[in-house]
Amino acid sequence: MADLTVRPMRPEDADRVLAIYQAGLDGGNASFETVAPTWAAFDAGRLAAHRFVAVDGDDTVLGWVAVTPASTRAVYAGVVEHSIYVDPAAQGRGVARLLLDTLVASTEAAGIWTIQSGIFPENAASLALHERAGFRVIGVRERVGRHHGRWRDVVLLERRSPAIT
Repeated sequence: MADLTVRPMRPEDADRVLAIYQAGLDGGNASFETVAPTWAAFDAGRLAAHRFVAVDGDDTVLGWVAVTPASTRAVYAGVVEHSIYVDPAAQGRGVARLLLDTLVASTEAAGIWTIQSGIFPENAASLALHERAGFRVIGVRERVGRHHGRWRDVVLLERRSPAIT
């Protein structure tokens, strides 16, 4: 991790962020989505204050993390859902953990008390990452949607901030 840093996501990262997103989607265990959105749609749907990229010494984007509001209702203002994607060539280097730790610090500083996510049960690496980062399994939504012609379950996880009471 010595050659990795995390910085806020910038518009000039768009091509690389969307390529990494698409690579994750192509792997089949990242999302019900099959095609990465346009940059305009990506940008509009995620909170600007909590979007980060991990870069190497050459400032090449190796992964990203971003959040969306869980709801527009005021009572849920402190609840977000996150996505995290790492370039397949950079997996196993601590990129995802560095991004997730940065996100937790950022959201807590902003008064966000819950980060949630839905992960396919087959994505064992992501489940393990999240559990190591303090997320807990809430439950499993069985056969919640069809993906590539088959029903998929989704494991619901959340991280409740111990710093925000």
